[in-house]
Amino acid sequence: MAVFRIWFRRRNKKGHGVEILPDEIFVDSSNVSDFNRDQFEGRIERPITHQTFLAAGIIAALLLCGLFARAFDLQAVNGAMYADHARNNQLSEQVIFADRGIITDRNGTPLAYNTRTSETEDFADRIYAVYRGLAHVVGYVQPPAKDSYGVYYRQTFTGIDGAERAFDDQLGGQNGLKLTETDAHGKVVSESTVQAQQTGQKVQLSIDANVTQGLYDAIAARASASNFQGGAGVIMDVKTGELLAMTSYPDYSQQGLEDGSAAVLKAMNADKRQPFLDRVTNGLYAPGSIVKPVVGAAALAEGVISEDKQILSTGSISIPNPYDAAHPTLFRDWRVNGWVDVRHAIAVSCDVYFYEVGGGFQDQLGLGIDKIDKYFRMFGFGQDAGLVGFTEQTGNIPTQAWKSKAFPNDPTWRIGDTYHTAIGQYGMQVTPLQAVREASAIANGGTLLTPTLIASSTPQGADIAIQKHALQVIREGMRLGVTDGIAQSVKFDYVHVAAKTGTAQVGMHNEYVNSWMIGFFPYENPRYAYAVVLERGPAGTLQGSPAAMNDFLQWMHVNAPQYLQAQ
Repeated sequence: MAVFRIWFRRRNKKGHGVEILPDEIFVDSSNVSDFNRDQFEGRIERPITHQTFLAAGIIAALLLCGLFARAFDLQAVNGAMYADHARNNQLSEQVIFADRGIITDRNGTPLAYNTRTSETEDFADRIYAVYRGLAHVVGYVQPPAKDSYGVYYRQTFTGIDGAERAFDDQLGGQNGLKLTETDAHGKVVSESTVQAQQTGQKVQLSIDANVTQGLYDAIAARASASNFQGGAGVIMDVKTGELLAMTSYPDYSQQGLEDGSAAVLKAMNADKRQPFLDRVTNGLYAPGSIVKPVVGAAALAEGVISEDKQILSTGSISIPNPYDAAHPTLFRDWRVNGWVDVRHAIAVSCDVYFYEVGGGFQDQLGLGIDKIDKYFRMFGFGQDAGLVGFTEQTGNIPTQAWKSKAFPNDPTWRIGDTYHTAIGQYGMQVTPLQAVREASAIANGGTLLTPTLIASSTPQGADIAIQKHALQVIREGMRLGVTDGIAQSVKFDYVHVAAKTGTAQVGMHNEYVNSWMIGFFPYENPRYAYAVVLERGPAGTLQGSPAAMNDFLQWMHVNAPQYLQAQ
């Protein structure tokens, strides 16, 4: 059907005519069927309403507000945090903690080792074997620690005491390093190890853990029974300097300190017996009569006496008082010992004998304080014993120079000062480690060994410039003390011991005593030297270190007889 183009004009709002196109004209029903409905033919367009524009505007405004709020949060509120997150967490470094080397005793028994738990998955926990008396030998560590943000400010184990501190470099190993890449949400994208951790070295100590525990138990039992404040004991190989046992009573809880237990630390600090004091290396004690073997050896070497020269002890000697002739100064022996030579003087611990050979009396010449000082130093007193990694007290040997500093108001050195120094009193102070070096040097014929805690060590030491025969005489005197003298507490059939006891008065009014015993075994072919001290017991106490050594040697006979046999 023909389509007629119809033209007519209409007026717009301004009165102008507007052409009306054919497709704006209503169609009649006759041609509706010819329209393509899929192409929207024959459909009348309607204008968008104001409500539609308003709704669209509101939606757009809400979207813009949301975008602005998010942008403000990202940049103004949390901008610094996200910037730091972007800088640090996209590629971060993480420490791979090195496992610490294990510590074993001479038999391979683990004394300090590692284990991992879920509580400390970043690094292994340090675990200490439960042996009594080993705390000061093995020591403990301070583990890695992190702040409240989870950042490790201490990235290594730090040895605090004992072998843990002494051999920290070997035990520590080397931490590794891992790089971690994370996305914006903190999820791990990739990880790579750029430096592997290196486990610390194993350290095998020279001590026997069971023997050390046995010695500790003997000291602890005697200290408790006789009201001593503390004690210490050490056993040393007389050929190598290796320490077979080293213990200090009381000891402390290694595990409690490593775990950071506030209760354990508080209890230890409150204990007046000073459990943190390593009495073997840092305990200073008046030695008493355990120095008499050195004085005897010095007197023989210097020709002050012969080995057969006898001196009479009637219980005391009297020295004229230059300030009051009517009241001479009396120096007492601990008992009347009669006529004694050097061997018997050591065996019965005769004070008068050592007064005279130390300081002189009437026609008997004495060494004098300078030579006493010389020989004391030759045998290791007044100096660091040399135990690597352990802090040590050097002690004191009374001399004229020392007295001038210690007593500026009374600097004059008197004969009585020499007498008292010769029997290990006055201002004399030594450590148990120094005492065991003395005993070892006497036992091995004159080599002053450097003590060590490392198994299979090469011996270190120096020969003492003294006659070998003089030391042989002293050894005989120490053995006589066990067979017939005052050291019979260590007289046994299964091992022959040579020993010297010592009792030193301490306190403002001599109300306390230190009880000592040094010695070596087997006598025929010395293998080990020992020194034991019980500290600050009541004056007049009859059972001290000799009783402790009796108990310990009996324990060894049953539990560790291999160490009592000659080699």
